[in-house]
Amino acid sequence: MKKLLFLGVCMMALASCQTQQTLYSWYDSEDATYTYTKRGTEETLAKAMVQYEKVLKSQKGLRKAVPPGVNAEYGYLLCKAGKKEEGLTLLRAEMKAYPESEAFISRIIKQLEK
Repeated sequence: MKKLLFLGVCMMALASCQTQQTLYSWYDSEDATYTYTKRGTEETLAKAMVQYEKVLKSQKGLRKAVPPGVNAEYGYLLCKAGKKEEGLTLLRAEMKAYPESEAFISRIIKQLEK
């Protein structure tokens, strides 16, 4: 009986060590965005845009969807880089994927369309 109880406890302990897969793949986009926000150079903008492109194109998380806010952040960066139409398209994609963001994103789109 004690062996069976010990075996059960060991199995539970080993099962709790299993790693869990995240919902989204963020890659290094947070660090790249932070660096761009802090320094604001063309080089850091390019690095941030490369990371966002990677997040958009290759999702390995459980949901296989673009994480919340990524379309909006990347779209805004594109608008700042002079690619306004691409940026607005991504901002609209953010509203479509996450309808709760519409109140905020629609105001940004209005300001960018002026």
